[in-house]
Amino acid sequence: MNYLRIKKNADFQKLFNKGKKVFSPNITLLYFPASKLSMGLAVSKKHGKAVKRNRIKRLLRAAFAETSDELQRNYSVILVPKVGGEYTFDAFKRSLRICFKKVNECAKA
Repeated sequence: MNYLRIKKNADFQKLFNKGKKVFSPNITLLYFPASKLSMGLAVSKKHGKAVKRNRIKRLLRAAFAETSDELQRNYSVILVPKVGGEYTFDAFKRSLRICFKKVNECAKA
């Protein structure tokens, strides 16, 4: 599924201030209802040097692209990987599915 990228600082700040949080073993997901599906990444320097951070971002983007159709509504989403977590494609896919399940349950209530 196609999605937009969140790039502006104002958009990130809006989500960090007003968004709701959902947790999984490897990812913290912040979300806020939106007209179109959009995703941003927040990978801090605590994760390592630039090469490692860029690899984490690539893995997260690929996992999000494969699993984003499980979201029932359109949201603006920020993915924040946990420090010391498992940085593999399958681990991120599992964590995203857990987060999306929680988001969908919150939307129904």
